[in-house]
Amino acid sequence: MNSLLLISRSHIPNSILSKTFDNLKFDPTNSSTADSLSAISRTEKFGLYCIRISQPESLNRNQVLNIRNQLAEHKIDFLYLGALLPKDKESLFVFDMDSTVINEEVIDELARKHGVFEEVATVTKQAMEGGMGFDEALRLRVKHLAGLSKESFKEVYDLLTLNDGMEKVFQFVPANGSKLGILSGGFTPVLQLFSEKYPVSFYRANGLEEVDGIFTGSIFGEIINREKKEIYLKQYARELSIPIEQVVAVGDGANDALMLGAAGIGIGIHAKQGLKDQITNWIDFTDLSALVFLFEDTF
Repeated sequence: MNSLLLISRSHIPNSILSKTFDNLKFDPTNSSTADSLSAISRTEKFGLYCIRISQPESLNRNQVLNIRNQLAEHKIDFLYLGALLPKDKESLFVFDMDSTVINEEVIDELARKHGVFEEVATVTKQAMEGGMGFDEALRLRVKHLAGLSKESFKEVYDLLTLNDGMEKVFQFVPANGSKLGILSGGFTPVLQLFSEKYPVSFYRANGLEEVDGIFTGSIFGEIINREKKEIYLKQYARELSIPIEQVVAVGDGANDALMLGAAGIGIGIHAKQGLKDQITNWIDFTDLSALVFLFEDTF
């Protein structure tokens, strides 16, 4: 059975269901089901309301987008999933870091501290307009960080804030017997500090070359770009013996598209249009705590 999830910050009335899903064969007041009918269940977690519709019929992407547009008028998020995460089995959640797990873009905060924000922002704008690729843009932006002290990372790290709902994610993912990792186009020093505080099983990010505690403006080792995020997601799933169907990937930008596409469940969080154009599921109106509804035993 496919699962259709409606998630909102307020109670979702039956009238919205009847209007949006007028072609579905189900009784909004009845949670019983048969093979040819859809079943409905409701739950509430972390101040969010969720309705799950289980139905045998599949939807194509255009149908999903049409439903999402209708529900957006009521500020209701919509996810269409082939299956939820099974009970009593380990799953894996893999996150992008900047603007996904945390509110900030770390390179922007480092640039502000170093007095080179405008220079870095110019390169970022060029890249977003298609003027250069991710790798080239990252190398150019990192060059502007030459001379930055290693201590600056701790000072910037202390200013970072979790995105709404992420604190709850750090509670319920381990509580459900699942693991959590981060694949970031950001920087290793930040992820190292972050993983010491939060239940992060693994992380990958870009290394920065340093001499005597001062960064040279060069990247050390491989660049974690969109292709590497996909590769490492699959690698960690294999190493942890977790089927790809039980892997959830979450990100906000086009650089996360391959990672989200490779996972069993890929979800954009307050995603940029470049990512939305390449995926089916995203969250606009609620927050990261909505991910709790991906677990079968939440219902």
